[in-house]
Amino acid sequence: MRQADKPGFDRRLLAPMLLGSVLNPVNSTIISVALVPIGAALGAPPSQTAWLVSALYLATALGQPVVGRLIDLFGPRRLFLLSTALVGVAGVVGTAAPDLGVLIGARVLLGFGTCAGYPSAMALVRSESERTGRDSPRGVLTALAVANQTVAVVGPLLGGLLIAAGGWRATFALNVPLSVAAVLLGLRRLPRTTGADRIRPARTGPPPGTGEPGGSGESRPGPAADSGPPPREGPAARLDLPGMALFAATLTSLLLFLMNLHLRDWYLLVIAATAATAFALRELRTAAPFIDLRVLGGNTPLLATFGRALLAYTVSYSFLYGFSQWTEEGYGLTPFHAGLVQMPMFLLAIGVAVVAGRRAGVRGKLVVGALGQLAASAVLLTLTGRSALWMLVLVALIFGVPQGLNNLALQNSVYFQADPERTASSAGLLRTFAYVGSMIASSAAAASFGQHADTAGMHRLGCVMLGAGALHLLLTALDRSLGRVAAADARAAAE
Repeated sequence: MRQADKPGFDRRLLAPMLLGSVLNPVNSTIISVALVPIGAALGAPPSQTAWLVSALYLATALGQPVVGRLIDLFGPRRLFLLSTALVGVAGVVGTAAPDLGVLIGARVLLGFGTCAGYPSAMALVRSESERTGRDSPRGVLTALAVANQTVAVVGPLLGGLLIAAGGWRATFALNVPLSVAAVLLGLRRLPRTTGADRIRPARTGPPPGTGEPGGSGESRPGPAADSGPPPREGPAARLDLPGMALFAATLTSLLLFLMNLHLRDWYLLVIAATAATAFALRELRTAAPFIDLRVLGGNTPLLATFGRALLAYTVSYSFLYGFSQWTEEGYGLTPFHAGLVQMPMFLLAIGVAVVAGRRAGVRGKLVVGALGQLAASAVLLTLTGRSALWMLVLVALIFGVPQGLNNLALQNSVYFQADPERTASSAGLLRTFAYVGSMIASSAAAASFGQHADTAGMHRLGCVMLGAGALHLLLTALDRSLGRVAAADARAAAE
């Protein structure tokens, strides 16, 4: 069949895909300008309000790959509806929260509630590609990236407007109408097909776009290669609940340690190491693992992408939260004006993502993105409480370039490097590594600022950002597999 005769992507899916995927970033960016007002209202210093950031990302880092795996098995509809409904519940709890503890609980609910949006979108891109025979998702993937950047534009500014109009509680109340809209769109437009309809025998070759696993030139069989045809069983039988539980124990104990780095919490690292060992043993022995370590371990390019996500988002979120708090406490801006200062960054990021999304490949995007983070972090170290306002805007503008490039490049990398049968769970793992980076950023910000977000603390945080940015650049420069992603992207667009 000629390309022109093939059916096209179902455009009705775009609205729920885009809205679901931005529920998490809208809550991330709004809270960045609400931390200081919340701290003032509840009598909490930055070291305590940092838990409002960490709580959401702890829940989301844990929930994204779990929900992603459920989407791989059962399809996106039910998981999308359940999760987005939970966002509305979290909005009500947060709006009525009497103290910081309840507010942190609301952020945990928001974390779990926003888990399904992005994996659902990636799964729908994959299933539409299979339905239509058009493996050219570049435009839709770019739309997802641009939607997230657009929300990032609106988030800080909208947060400032909401705080000015109704106080910080209004930033939580916003989730109620967003949840209602997402549920209604999901009910009307998401397909009713289940993951069971899309399950196929396990692949024995490398993931698309990666060449041979690890770039070694050797073909490694998948986990089912020597065990005959896969059993004909329903998706429920393929749920690895013990593996999910061990994954949760590993990640939770690790992230709790990262949230408040101190030697007295050494036992959390012991728990994490023990749970991780048990998890690895479980996943290597079970027939239907939650995370197939045998395939993932042979897919070095995908592992490198996850590592880059951790480093890139460590820098990004250090800036998002650290710079926002400093502009309010260290520089003296209101929450509204603090959001306004960041607006040029996100506007430029949208333009960069739109332009870069038209071009195949990811290496150039990642290299420029890493260099942009390094440049912006270096300029950040020159700022003081007496710096001209245009200097703050300049730093935000420089950060706009990596904001527009890194998210797009990492997203496209996962699409072409992941096992198609695990697209949603791989997308969830990408977000998990990003959220681990955000946890590191949150912990670094809390340690750098202590009781007050002053200039000296921001400079300490800037040094952390420089180190992470340098590692990101090094990991990108040494990764030869990125050229194969460009080739796969170009082939897909030409089909």
